[in-house]
Amino acid sequence: MAACLPSTAYLDRQAETESNARTYPRKLPLAIRRGEGLYVIDVDGRRYMDCLCGAGTLALGHNHPAVVAALREHLDAGYPLHTLDLTTPVKHQFVDELLSTLPSHFANGARIQFCSPSGSDAVEAAIKLVKTATGRQGIVAFQGGYHGQTHGALALMGNLGPKVPGLMPDVHFQPFPYSYRCPMGKSKCGDCTCGGFTRNALTDPEGGMLRPAGMILEVVQGEGGAIPSNAGWLGEIRSIANDRKIPLIFDEVQTGWGRTGKMYAFEHAGVLPDVLVLSKAIGGGLPLAVIVYREELDVWKPGAHAGTFRGNQLAMAAGLATLRHIRENDVLGNVEAMSERFTRRLRDLQNDHPFIGDVRGRGLMLGMEIVDPDGADAMGRPLGDGATARKLQAACFADGLMVELGGRNGAVMRLLPPLNITAGQVDDVCAVIGRACHAVARQVESERIHA
Repeated sequence: MAACLPSTAYLDRQAETESNARTYPRKLPLAIRRGEGLYVIDVDGRRYMDCLCGAGTLALGHNHPAVVAALREHLDAGYPLHTLDLTTPVKHQFVDELLSTLPSHFANGARIQFCSPSGSDAVEAAIKLVKTATGRQGIVAFQGGYHGQTHGALALMGNLGPKVPGLMPDVHFQPFPYSYRCPMGKSKCGDCTCGGFTRNALTDPEGGMLRPAGMILEVVQGEGGAIPSNAGWLGEIRSIANDRKIPLIFDEVQTGWGRTGKMYAFEHAGVLPDVLVLSKAIGGGLPLAVIVYREELDVWKPGAHAGTFRGNQLAMAAGLATLRHIRENDVLGNVEAMSERFTRRLRDLQNDHPFIGDVRGRGLMLGMEIVDPDGADAMGRPLGDGATARKLQAACFADGLMVELGGRNGAVMRLLPPLNITAGQVDDVCAVIGRACHAVARQVESERIHA
């Protein structure tokens, strides 16, 4: 293999040739040579802890031995790499094991559609499915949600930044429970009224909204800032969907297969979807996306949704290996334990730094919201401080830690480490965040003095 060039050569060439829409290299300027578990090593030999992990795609981190072995075995056995939607022994096993992860009441009789290999396309499939099944048009989405960047999925996004004119019409946004900055103006979410607001919107004869074809939500919002819904609200949304005969779509692209400490985030609330959207972790690091849905919705015609790369056999092999490792090694138990450890350490930092307004999340889908402690919006909620969050991200990167920002104003530091992260690695990550917080606190104070 040819020797690597210096990082600057790769980064300069990337800036010259890639689209202006590129994102991660602007904040995390590195050229990766190797990956192993939590760590990546760049072409200059610098090592970083990766708490981005392909936006949650790498459930077991980089190049996990079980996944690598499964890929080699697949290739050595002469299995095909790509089959459209023709079946194979690997696909047969994948479908059976995927269904076995789901509550039996949902899995029994469920149908699976393999989609083009992105979560966005699976969302598009879910939208087409419910519109076909109901004969209706509108879709209810929720503020802060993220469902991808294709035409229909982008219309469902809460974030206004990426939106362009002419997106899919007839999308109606409803409030999502966000205890730190309640959309209903409450100081606590213990008596959450977001569900009641949505019920009224869908039942008021003067409300202006026709009965929609479906409702779509993330049980834990990811790009929106690691915001977990509460069980009461989710139960109310399920009840509304039942009463109004509206198919309910759960987008678990980022939460599926253990990210929140259960196989699926909806299990925390004991509710079931009508349509489940999955991608990221199910491909073991390779592109794969599916929807799983109740059989009574399966009324579309052959070819109603297709995609050339829906037969990615290597991704199915890698996904099988990932799932089996999760199940056989109590990875979900590790997620719960490491989540508690992370949360405890981050809240200790919150006690020391007023600009850490909130620490939240579920499992190993965590967020730390950075705020201006001296500011408030019209509803008395703390102002998100994206500028300070960017300083923290840069300080972490300089100290060997990759994290991403999300949420309102880009003010939430998000953590999506491998599900098999160790206690020592959690402590290492938190130590870097702690040093970054101290450095940024000194910088902010210096800027205040010299302002």
